[in-house]
Amino acid sequence: MKFLFIGDVIGKPGRDVLAARLRKLQRRYAVDFTVVNAENSAGGRGITPQIVDETLDLGVDVITSGNHIWAQSSVEQSLVSEARLLRPDNYPGRPPGSGLYIGTTRSGDSIAVINLQGRVFMPPIDCPLAAIDRLLDEIGSSAKLIFLDMHAEATSEKLSMGWYCDGRLTAVLGTHTHVPTADARVLPGGTAYCTDVGMTGPYDSVIGTRPDLAIERLRTARPVRFQVASGGLAVAGAVVEADPATGEAIGIETFVDPPFGSDSQE
Repeated sequence: MKFLFIGDVIGKPGRDVLAARLRKLQRRYAVDFTVVNAENSAGGRGITPQIVDETLDLGVDVITSGNHIWAQSSVEQSLVSEARLLRPDNYPGRPPGSGLYIGTTRSGDSIAVINLQGRVFMPPIDCPLAAIDRLLDEIGSSAKLIFLDMHAEATSEKLSMGWYCDGRLTAVLGTHTHVPTADARVLPGGTAYCTDVGMTGPYDSVIGTRPDLAIERLRTARPVRFQVASGGLAVAGAVVEADPATGEAIGIETFVDPPFGSDSQE
């Protein structure tokens, strides 16, 4: 089976390019299951119930998120009512929603999707390593295909999670930093890994923000209200091919569509 994972969708530009290109990507890679991280899809911070519905209607099977999931208070109702919308499972206490989805692919194979958040250079929350152990116990034998969106800042923390899960998960795919990394590979135990799959939105930017505003903040060290950029729209993500009988990854391919510098880039 083939699993399509799309990196952080940034604001309306990101939603627009996702809507324009998702079906083509699904056909190109003969995709069986699609996951999209959309935690920045509402003006660059958070997601709303309306955007949740619009994203699922595009043909997305599960939406993952990260530390900005709480930015739009209205999303809490969706976290309760829509099982296909995930928030990082390792938040302390009992917040709305879940970080685990168990369902089936288009070919009828059972699949689990997990959403966790890192702690290095990020808000202090529960240990993601302990969380993955707990969630794997919960999944048990109900799914061999298991995919993790590891939403974290530090490369070292994402790499540590990849090695910790090698041989136990189908894939560990990183989000949050919005910059595609060139380290996609299948680890020795059969787990596909990539530190960050990149973002979906305007690449003529500073991780999605207008460059002039990001530069102004750096120059002045004063608060600057960021705005989502609009140029260089592209979808970034990864396609993982896996054996549904064993749950092992066979291969992983990352992409930016359209490629940087191509004539078709909007």
